[in-house]
Amino acid sequence: MNLSYRIAWIIFRAIFATYFRWRAFGAENVPLQGGVILASNHASFLDPPLVGAGLKRGINFLARESLFRFLMMGAVLRSWNVVPVDREGGGAKGLKNILGRLLNGSGIILFPEGTRTKDGQLQPARSGIGLTVIKSTAPVVPVRVFGTFEAYGRNHKFPRPHRLAVKYGRPMNFENLRVEAKTCDKVRLKEIYQQVADEIMAAIAKLEPKAD
Repeated sequence: MNLSYRIAWIIFRAIFATYFRWRAFGAENVPLQGGVILASNHASFLDPPLVGAGLKRGINFLARESLFRFLMMGAVLRSWNVVPVDREGGGAKGLKNILGRLLNGSGIILFPEGTRTKDGQLQPARSGIGLTVIKSTAPVVPVRVFGTFEAYGRNHKFPRPHRLAVKYGRPMNFENLRVEAKTCDKVRLKEIYQQVADEIMAAIAKLEPKAD
């Protein structure tokens, strides 16, 4: 963590502890070093800082590339390890940036659902995360956040003091599918991307808001 990231990390942890009475489980499942993909459900703007606050290592986040056009905001976002991507997060440039961060040994948070839930329920996974996983060599840690929809969902103008929790699952390895993807045809390749995404989402769904 650089100084800017650490200051933000401390502030968010304090807010989560006092305003949201948060809890974190399974942080030991996240490697302290090396590239890792943190695949989380997405219910609120609170999700990225919540996932990051539970870890003692810095992680990388995604943000729209347009936000970096503002000088001061761009500087702050870069200091917080934010990766610029297009609106959908699936463009070639964004993927290259994500894979580059993973190759350099960074952790990065991705949302298999692609967007925030509208009703608080888990959504089907999109194939985009499967593409990223297959093209990388990083392990995938499923993550589930709880309470963020109730605290600051799409319909809330201001965060409510609702209890939050985040749980990190055991790392997943997709080596067999990565090997197959190198030689299969395009039809099967698309199936592999979706298969990976579905398996990750299933692992997220199994996580419960308590210690094992």
